[in-house]
Amino acid sequence: MISLEKLINKTDPAWPIVKSWIDSAKNKIDVLPVDSAKADTALYESQLNTYSTLGSVIYNTGGILVDNGWIRILGSGSERLNRTVAEWNKDKTTKNFGDKPPYLLIADDAVGGFFAINLGGLGKDIKNVYYLEPNTLTWQPLGAGYGEFLLFCFDSDLSKFYKGLRWEKWDQFIANLDGNKVYTFRPYLWEPATNIDKCSRKLVPIEEMYKFNIEKSEELKNAAVIKKEEIKE
Repeated sequence: MISLEKLINKTDPAWPIVKSWIDSAKNKIDVLPVDSAKADTALYESQLNTYSTLGSVIYNTGGILVDNGWIRILGSGSERLNRTVAEWNKDKTTKNFGDKPPYLLIADDAVGGFFAINLGGLGKDIKNVYYLEPNTLTWQPLGAGYGEFLLFCFDSDLSKFYKGLRWEKWDQFIANLDGNKVYTFRPYLWEPATNIDKCSRKLVPIEEMYKFNIEKSEELKNAAVIKKEEIKE
């Protein structure tokens, strides 16, 4: 484990660049307050330095909420988003702090979609961000690194990206949404011909949603492989 002192880059940190992106963002951005002690711990446990864009977000924010909290970008934890990058990945993609995971979870959204940096477990495009779609339960490459992912969150047309995943008056339901909760739907969004406006929905812990989505994703993938083999026969 690299010491905290060596992880803090005082000559060329990435935060001023990220802050400039936030200040000029087209979408609504809420930078959650940072607790310096928590930031120290979160940075050390992540083993990222503040020269990196992700390290700078961890060290300088309690997290970042996009579009009234629709997307939750993890930082060092706060009252509204009480999760850090390292803590959230522990026992999901890593066993111990400092481990190199197959991918690193860095953000999620109100409908159970998860964003992760690929570190070899999702494809050959190392350090690019993937999205676990709640309507297909497959990891989709965004063709962007973490910095470009932030710009996507700050400046892109999110209604276009989330077409079919936002119900009527969705914004009224998530304005004060707990960052540890997400909506689940019946019928499931990945079932054929599901219309989100006709689904029932309820809030569940994000821990529960992640576990379910990963397990179901593997189940659907295995079923697709079996079906493909049967067609070949």
